[in-house]
Amino acid sequence: MPFREINSKMVEATVLPGQKMFSQRGAMLAYRGEVSFTPNMQGGQGGLASMIGRRVAGEAAPLMTVEGNGTVMFGHGGHHIQVIGLTGDTLYVEADRLLAFDGTLQQGTMFMGSQGGVMGMVRGQVTGQGLFTTTLKGHGAVAVMAHGGVIEVPITPGRPVHVDPQAYVAHHGDVRNKLSTALGWRDMVGRGSGEAFQLELSGNGAVYVQASEEKL
Repeated sequence: MPFREINSKMVEATVLPGQKMFSQRGAMLAYRGEVSFTPNMQGGQGGLASMIGRRVAGEAAPLMTVEGNGTVMFGHGGHHIQVIGLTGDTLYVEADRLLAFDGTLQQGTMFMGSQGGVMGMVRGQVTGQGLFTTTLKGHGAVAVMAHGGVIEVPITPGRPVHVDPQAYVAHHGDVRNKLSTALGWRDMVGRGSGEAFQLELSGNGAVYVQASEEKL
């Protein structure tokens, strides 16, 4: 894993010759060694089709290609950072939450309506996020941003996890999601804001939840 957590809001990445990383533009705080930063026009490892798909979806996030030999410190907007390691599975995450990730990961786009049908589409409307979400697949590490810190909640067969849609950050594994009415759930916990919905995730994997309902 190329990321070392400096504190809750900064990570340091090791950049090696012949390897690439991708980061959100403007996320570089400092670096050591011979490192170059180039605006990325290829949509990461997913290529041009991935880039076009994200732009059509409103899911494009401006990226930099990071190459060379050295170390780079990343952070953005004072947001909390969570490092997620992938071992061949797929991470589903909103594009604007991506801080940096391994260039070995295959990047793509998924239409949320394909998970949970119409309810998956409704999720995008309720959360204010797009109907499409970014996918990162393979072996490597991803640094994502959140408000107030992140907790990883395991999802196991027969034990679905229910999440406030505004607190959802990302998930990975063989997971299905659907949005359902909470029947007063938000009012019961004292955080009612007019949307009585909750996101139900089932299957086998994990979901990352932030300690806030704020958007980035």
